[in-house]
Amino acid sequence: MAAYTIADVKKLREKTGAGMMDAKKALEEAAGDIEAAVDALRAKGLATAQKKSSRTAAEGLVGVAVEGTKGVAVEVNSETDFVAKNDQFQDFVRKSTEVALTLDADDVEALKAAAYPGGGTVADKLTDNVATIGENQQIRRMKSVSVSSGVVVPYMHNAQAPNLGKIGVLVALESEVSADVLEPLGKQLAMHIAAAFPQALDADGLDAEVIERERAIAREKAAESGKPENVQEKMVEGAVKKFAKENALLSQIFVMDNKTPIADVVAQAGKEAGKPIVLKDYVRFQLGEGIEKEESDFAAEVAAAVAG
Repeated sequence: MAAYTIADVKKLREKTGAGMMDAKKALEEAAGDIEAAVDALRAKGLATAQKKSSRTAAEGLVGVAVEGTKGVAVEVNSETDFVAKNDQFQDFVRKSTEVALTLDADDVEALKAAAYPGGGTVADKLTDNVATIGENQQIRRMKSVSVSSGVVVPYMHNAQAPNLGKIGVLVALESEVSADVLEPLGKQLAMHIAAAFPQALDADGLDAEVIERERAIAREKAAESGKPENVQEKMVEGAVKKFAKENALLSQIFVMDNKTPIADVVAQAGKEAGKPIVLKDYVRFQLGEGIEKEESDFAAEVAAAVAG
């Protein structure tokens, strides 16, 4: 006679999300001890996660969350876009983003170690997801912004679910102006950021390596012109300044009117409101940016799956 009942199997599946046969096998091996079976399944999930960790995870979702004057964006990757539509995965991204909002620093390892709603840690839940959903999943990055007074405005471009999608933006506006004025401005700025992809708030914030790469490219082009060296140097500096202007948010031209620099848009809004408004910071997370996605042979993958 089995040392467990159908009710035990149901309870174990609810606690772990494991499949029917896996739950029954774990209970058999644990002689009906549900907690021991949970530990066994989680250990199995960890093994599954380790086995899958070498597979490229470039799909998934970006989540954004705001509470009071602080906001955070989190990117969680999966192997396929199909998983991003999974309710279980979406719930994990949403809750993990809410957990990230409670942390003092932008530290993915600290997020993984944080308590997950319902029990265990965020890392524990991620491991369980890998075991039950069957794909490699990774919390890739997080970034928060805050203001002492004002608002943090979230925006999700082409949202797949509330506050979940492929391009998440946060805009931090420091001001004593009312939220009724700041939030519409923040929304417009966020839409600009989603479309224009600034690389830093201002020119001083641009990555030094990126600037040097642009300078090297400009030097090559200037050398090909055959002009005197002093002219070439002016060409190089002009090209670098143009790059900085086009890639720093405050100097970018507002996409809504195609003529006004963002700094002037914010300044004008403050003038009209009667109090200064400062665009203090922003976040723009685009799903999978910077990840080199592996080219796959679908037929080979199917054959490998069939072969076990």
